[in-house]
Amino acid sequence: MRRPVTDTPRSNEAGPPARTDAPGEARIHTRLRAPARRNPFHIALVEPEIPPNTGNIARLCAATCCPLHLIGPLGFRIDDKAVRRAGLDYWHLVTVEQHATLEALEARRGPEARSWLFTGKASRSYLEVDFALGDLLVFGKESVGLPDALLEAHPERCVGIPTLGAVRSLNLANSVAIVLFEALRQTGCLDLTQPGPGALSPSGDDALA
Repeated sequence: MRRPVTDTPRSNEAGPPARTDAPGEARIHTRLRAPARRNPFHIALVEPEIPPNTGNIARLCAATCCPLHLIGPLGFRIDDKAVRRAGLDYWHLVTVEQHATLEALEARRGPEARSWLFTGKASRSYLEVDFALGDLLVFGKESVGLPDALLEAHPERCVGIPTLGAVRSLNLANSVAIVLFEALRQTGCLDLTQPGPGALSPSGDDALA
C-alpha cells in the first residue's frame, strides 16, 4: 500500500537546518557613512532646464553636505512637483541659494576661491584636476551647456568627463555625481576611519549644515 504524503518529516529524518547566514551574507543594518563636513564643495547649476535633474542633484547635495547654487533664470519653478519629487524628503537638508549670474556668486566668494567649469568641449579630464575643499563645481544647462564666451574666457578652468561611446554628453545629474565623488575622494571626505579637519559631529542639527 502506498504511504500517504504528509508535510511532517518522519521520526528518523531531520527537518530543514536552521538558517545561518554566512559571514559574507550577513544582513547589514547600518549605512555606510563618512564623517559629515560643512560645505566641502559648492555645486552651481547655470540655468538648469529639467526639474528632475535639479531634484536629483539636490538630493546628492544633501548626501554630501554641499550647498547648491542655482544661477540665472531657471527652466522651472523651484517648487515644481517634479523637482520636489526627485529630491524626495531631503530638501530641508540642502542649502539652496539663487544668484542672478555666475559672476555675482564668484564675486561673493572672493578672489581666492577656485571654480571649475565642466563642459563636453574641454580637453582636460576631471581626473587630472587636484580638487581642494571649498572648490565651486559649475555645470551648464542640459541643452547647450555653459556659454561659449565663459569657456573661452577661462580655458584653464575648463574640465570634462571622458566617455567611451559616441554620445554627445552625459546626463547632468550623473555628471555632477561623477565629479563630486571624485573630488570628495581626493580630499579625504569619504574616509570612514578618521574624521580629519573640518569634520562635524554626526549628531546635532549642524551635522548636515
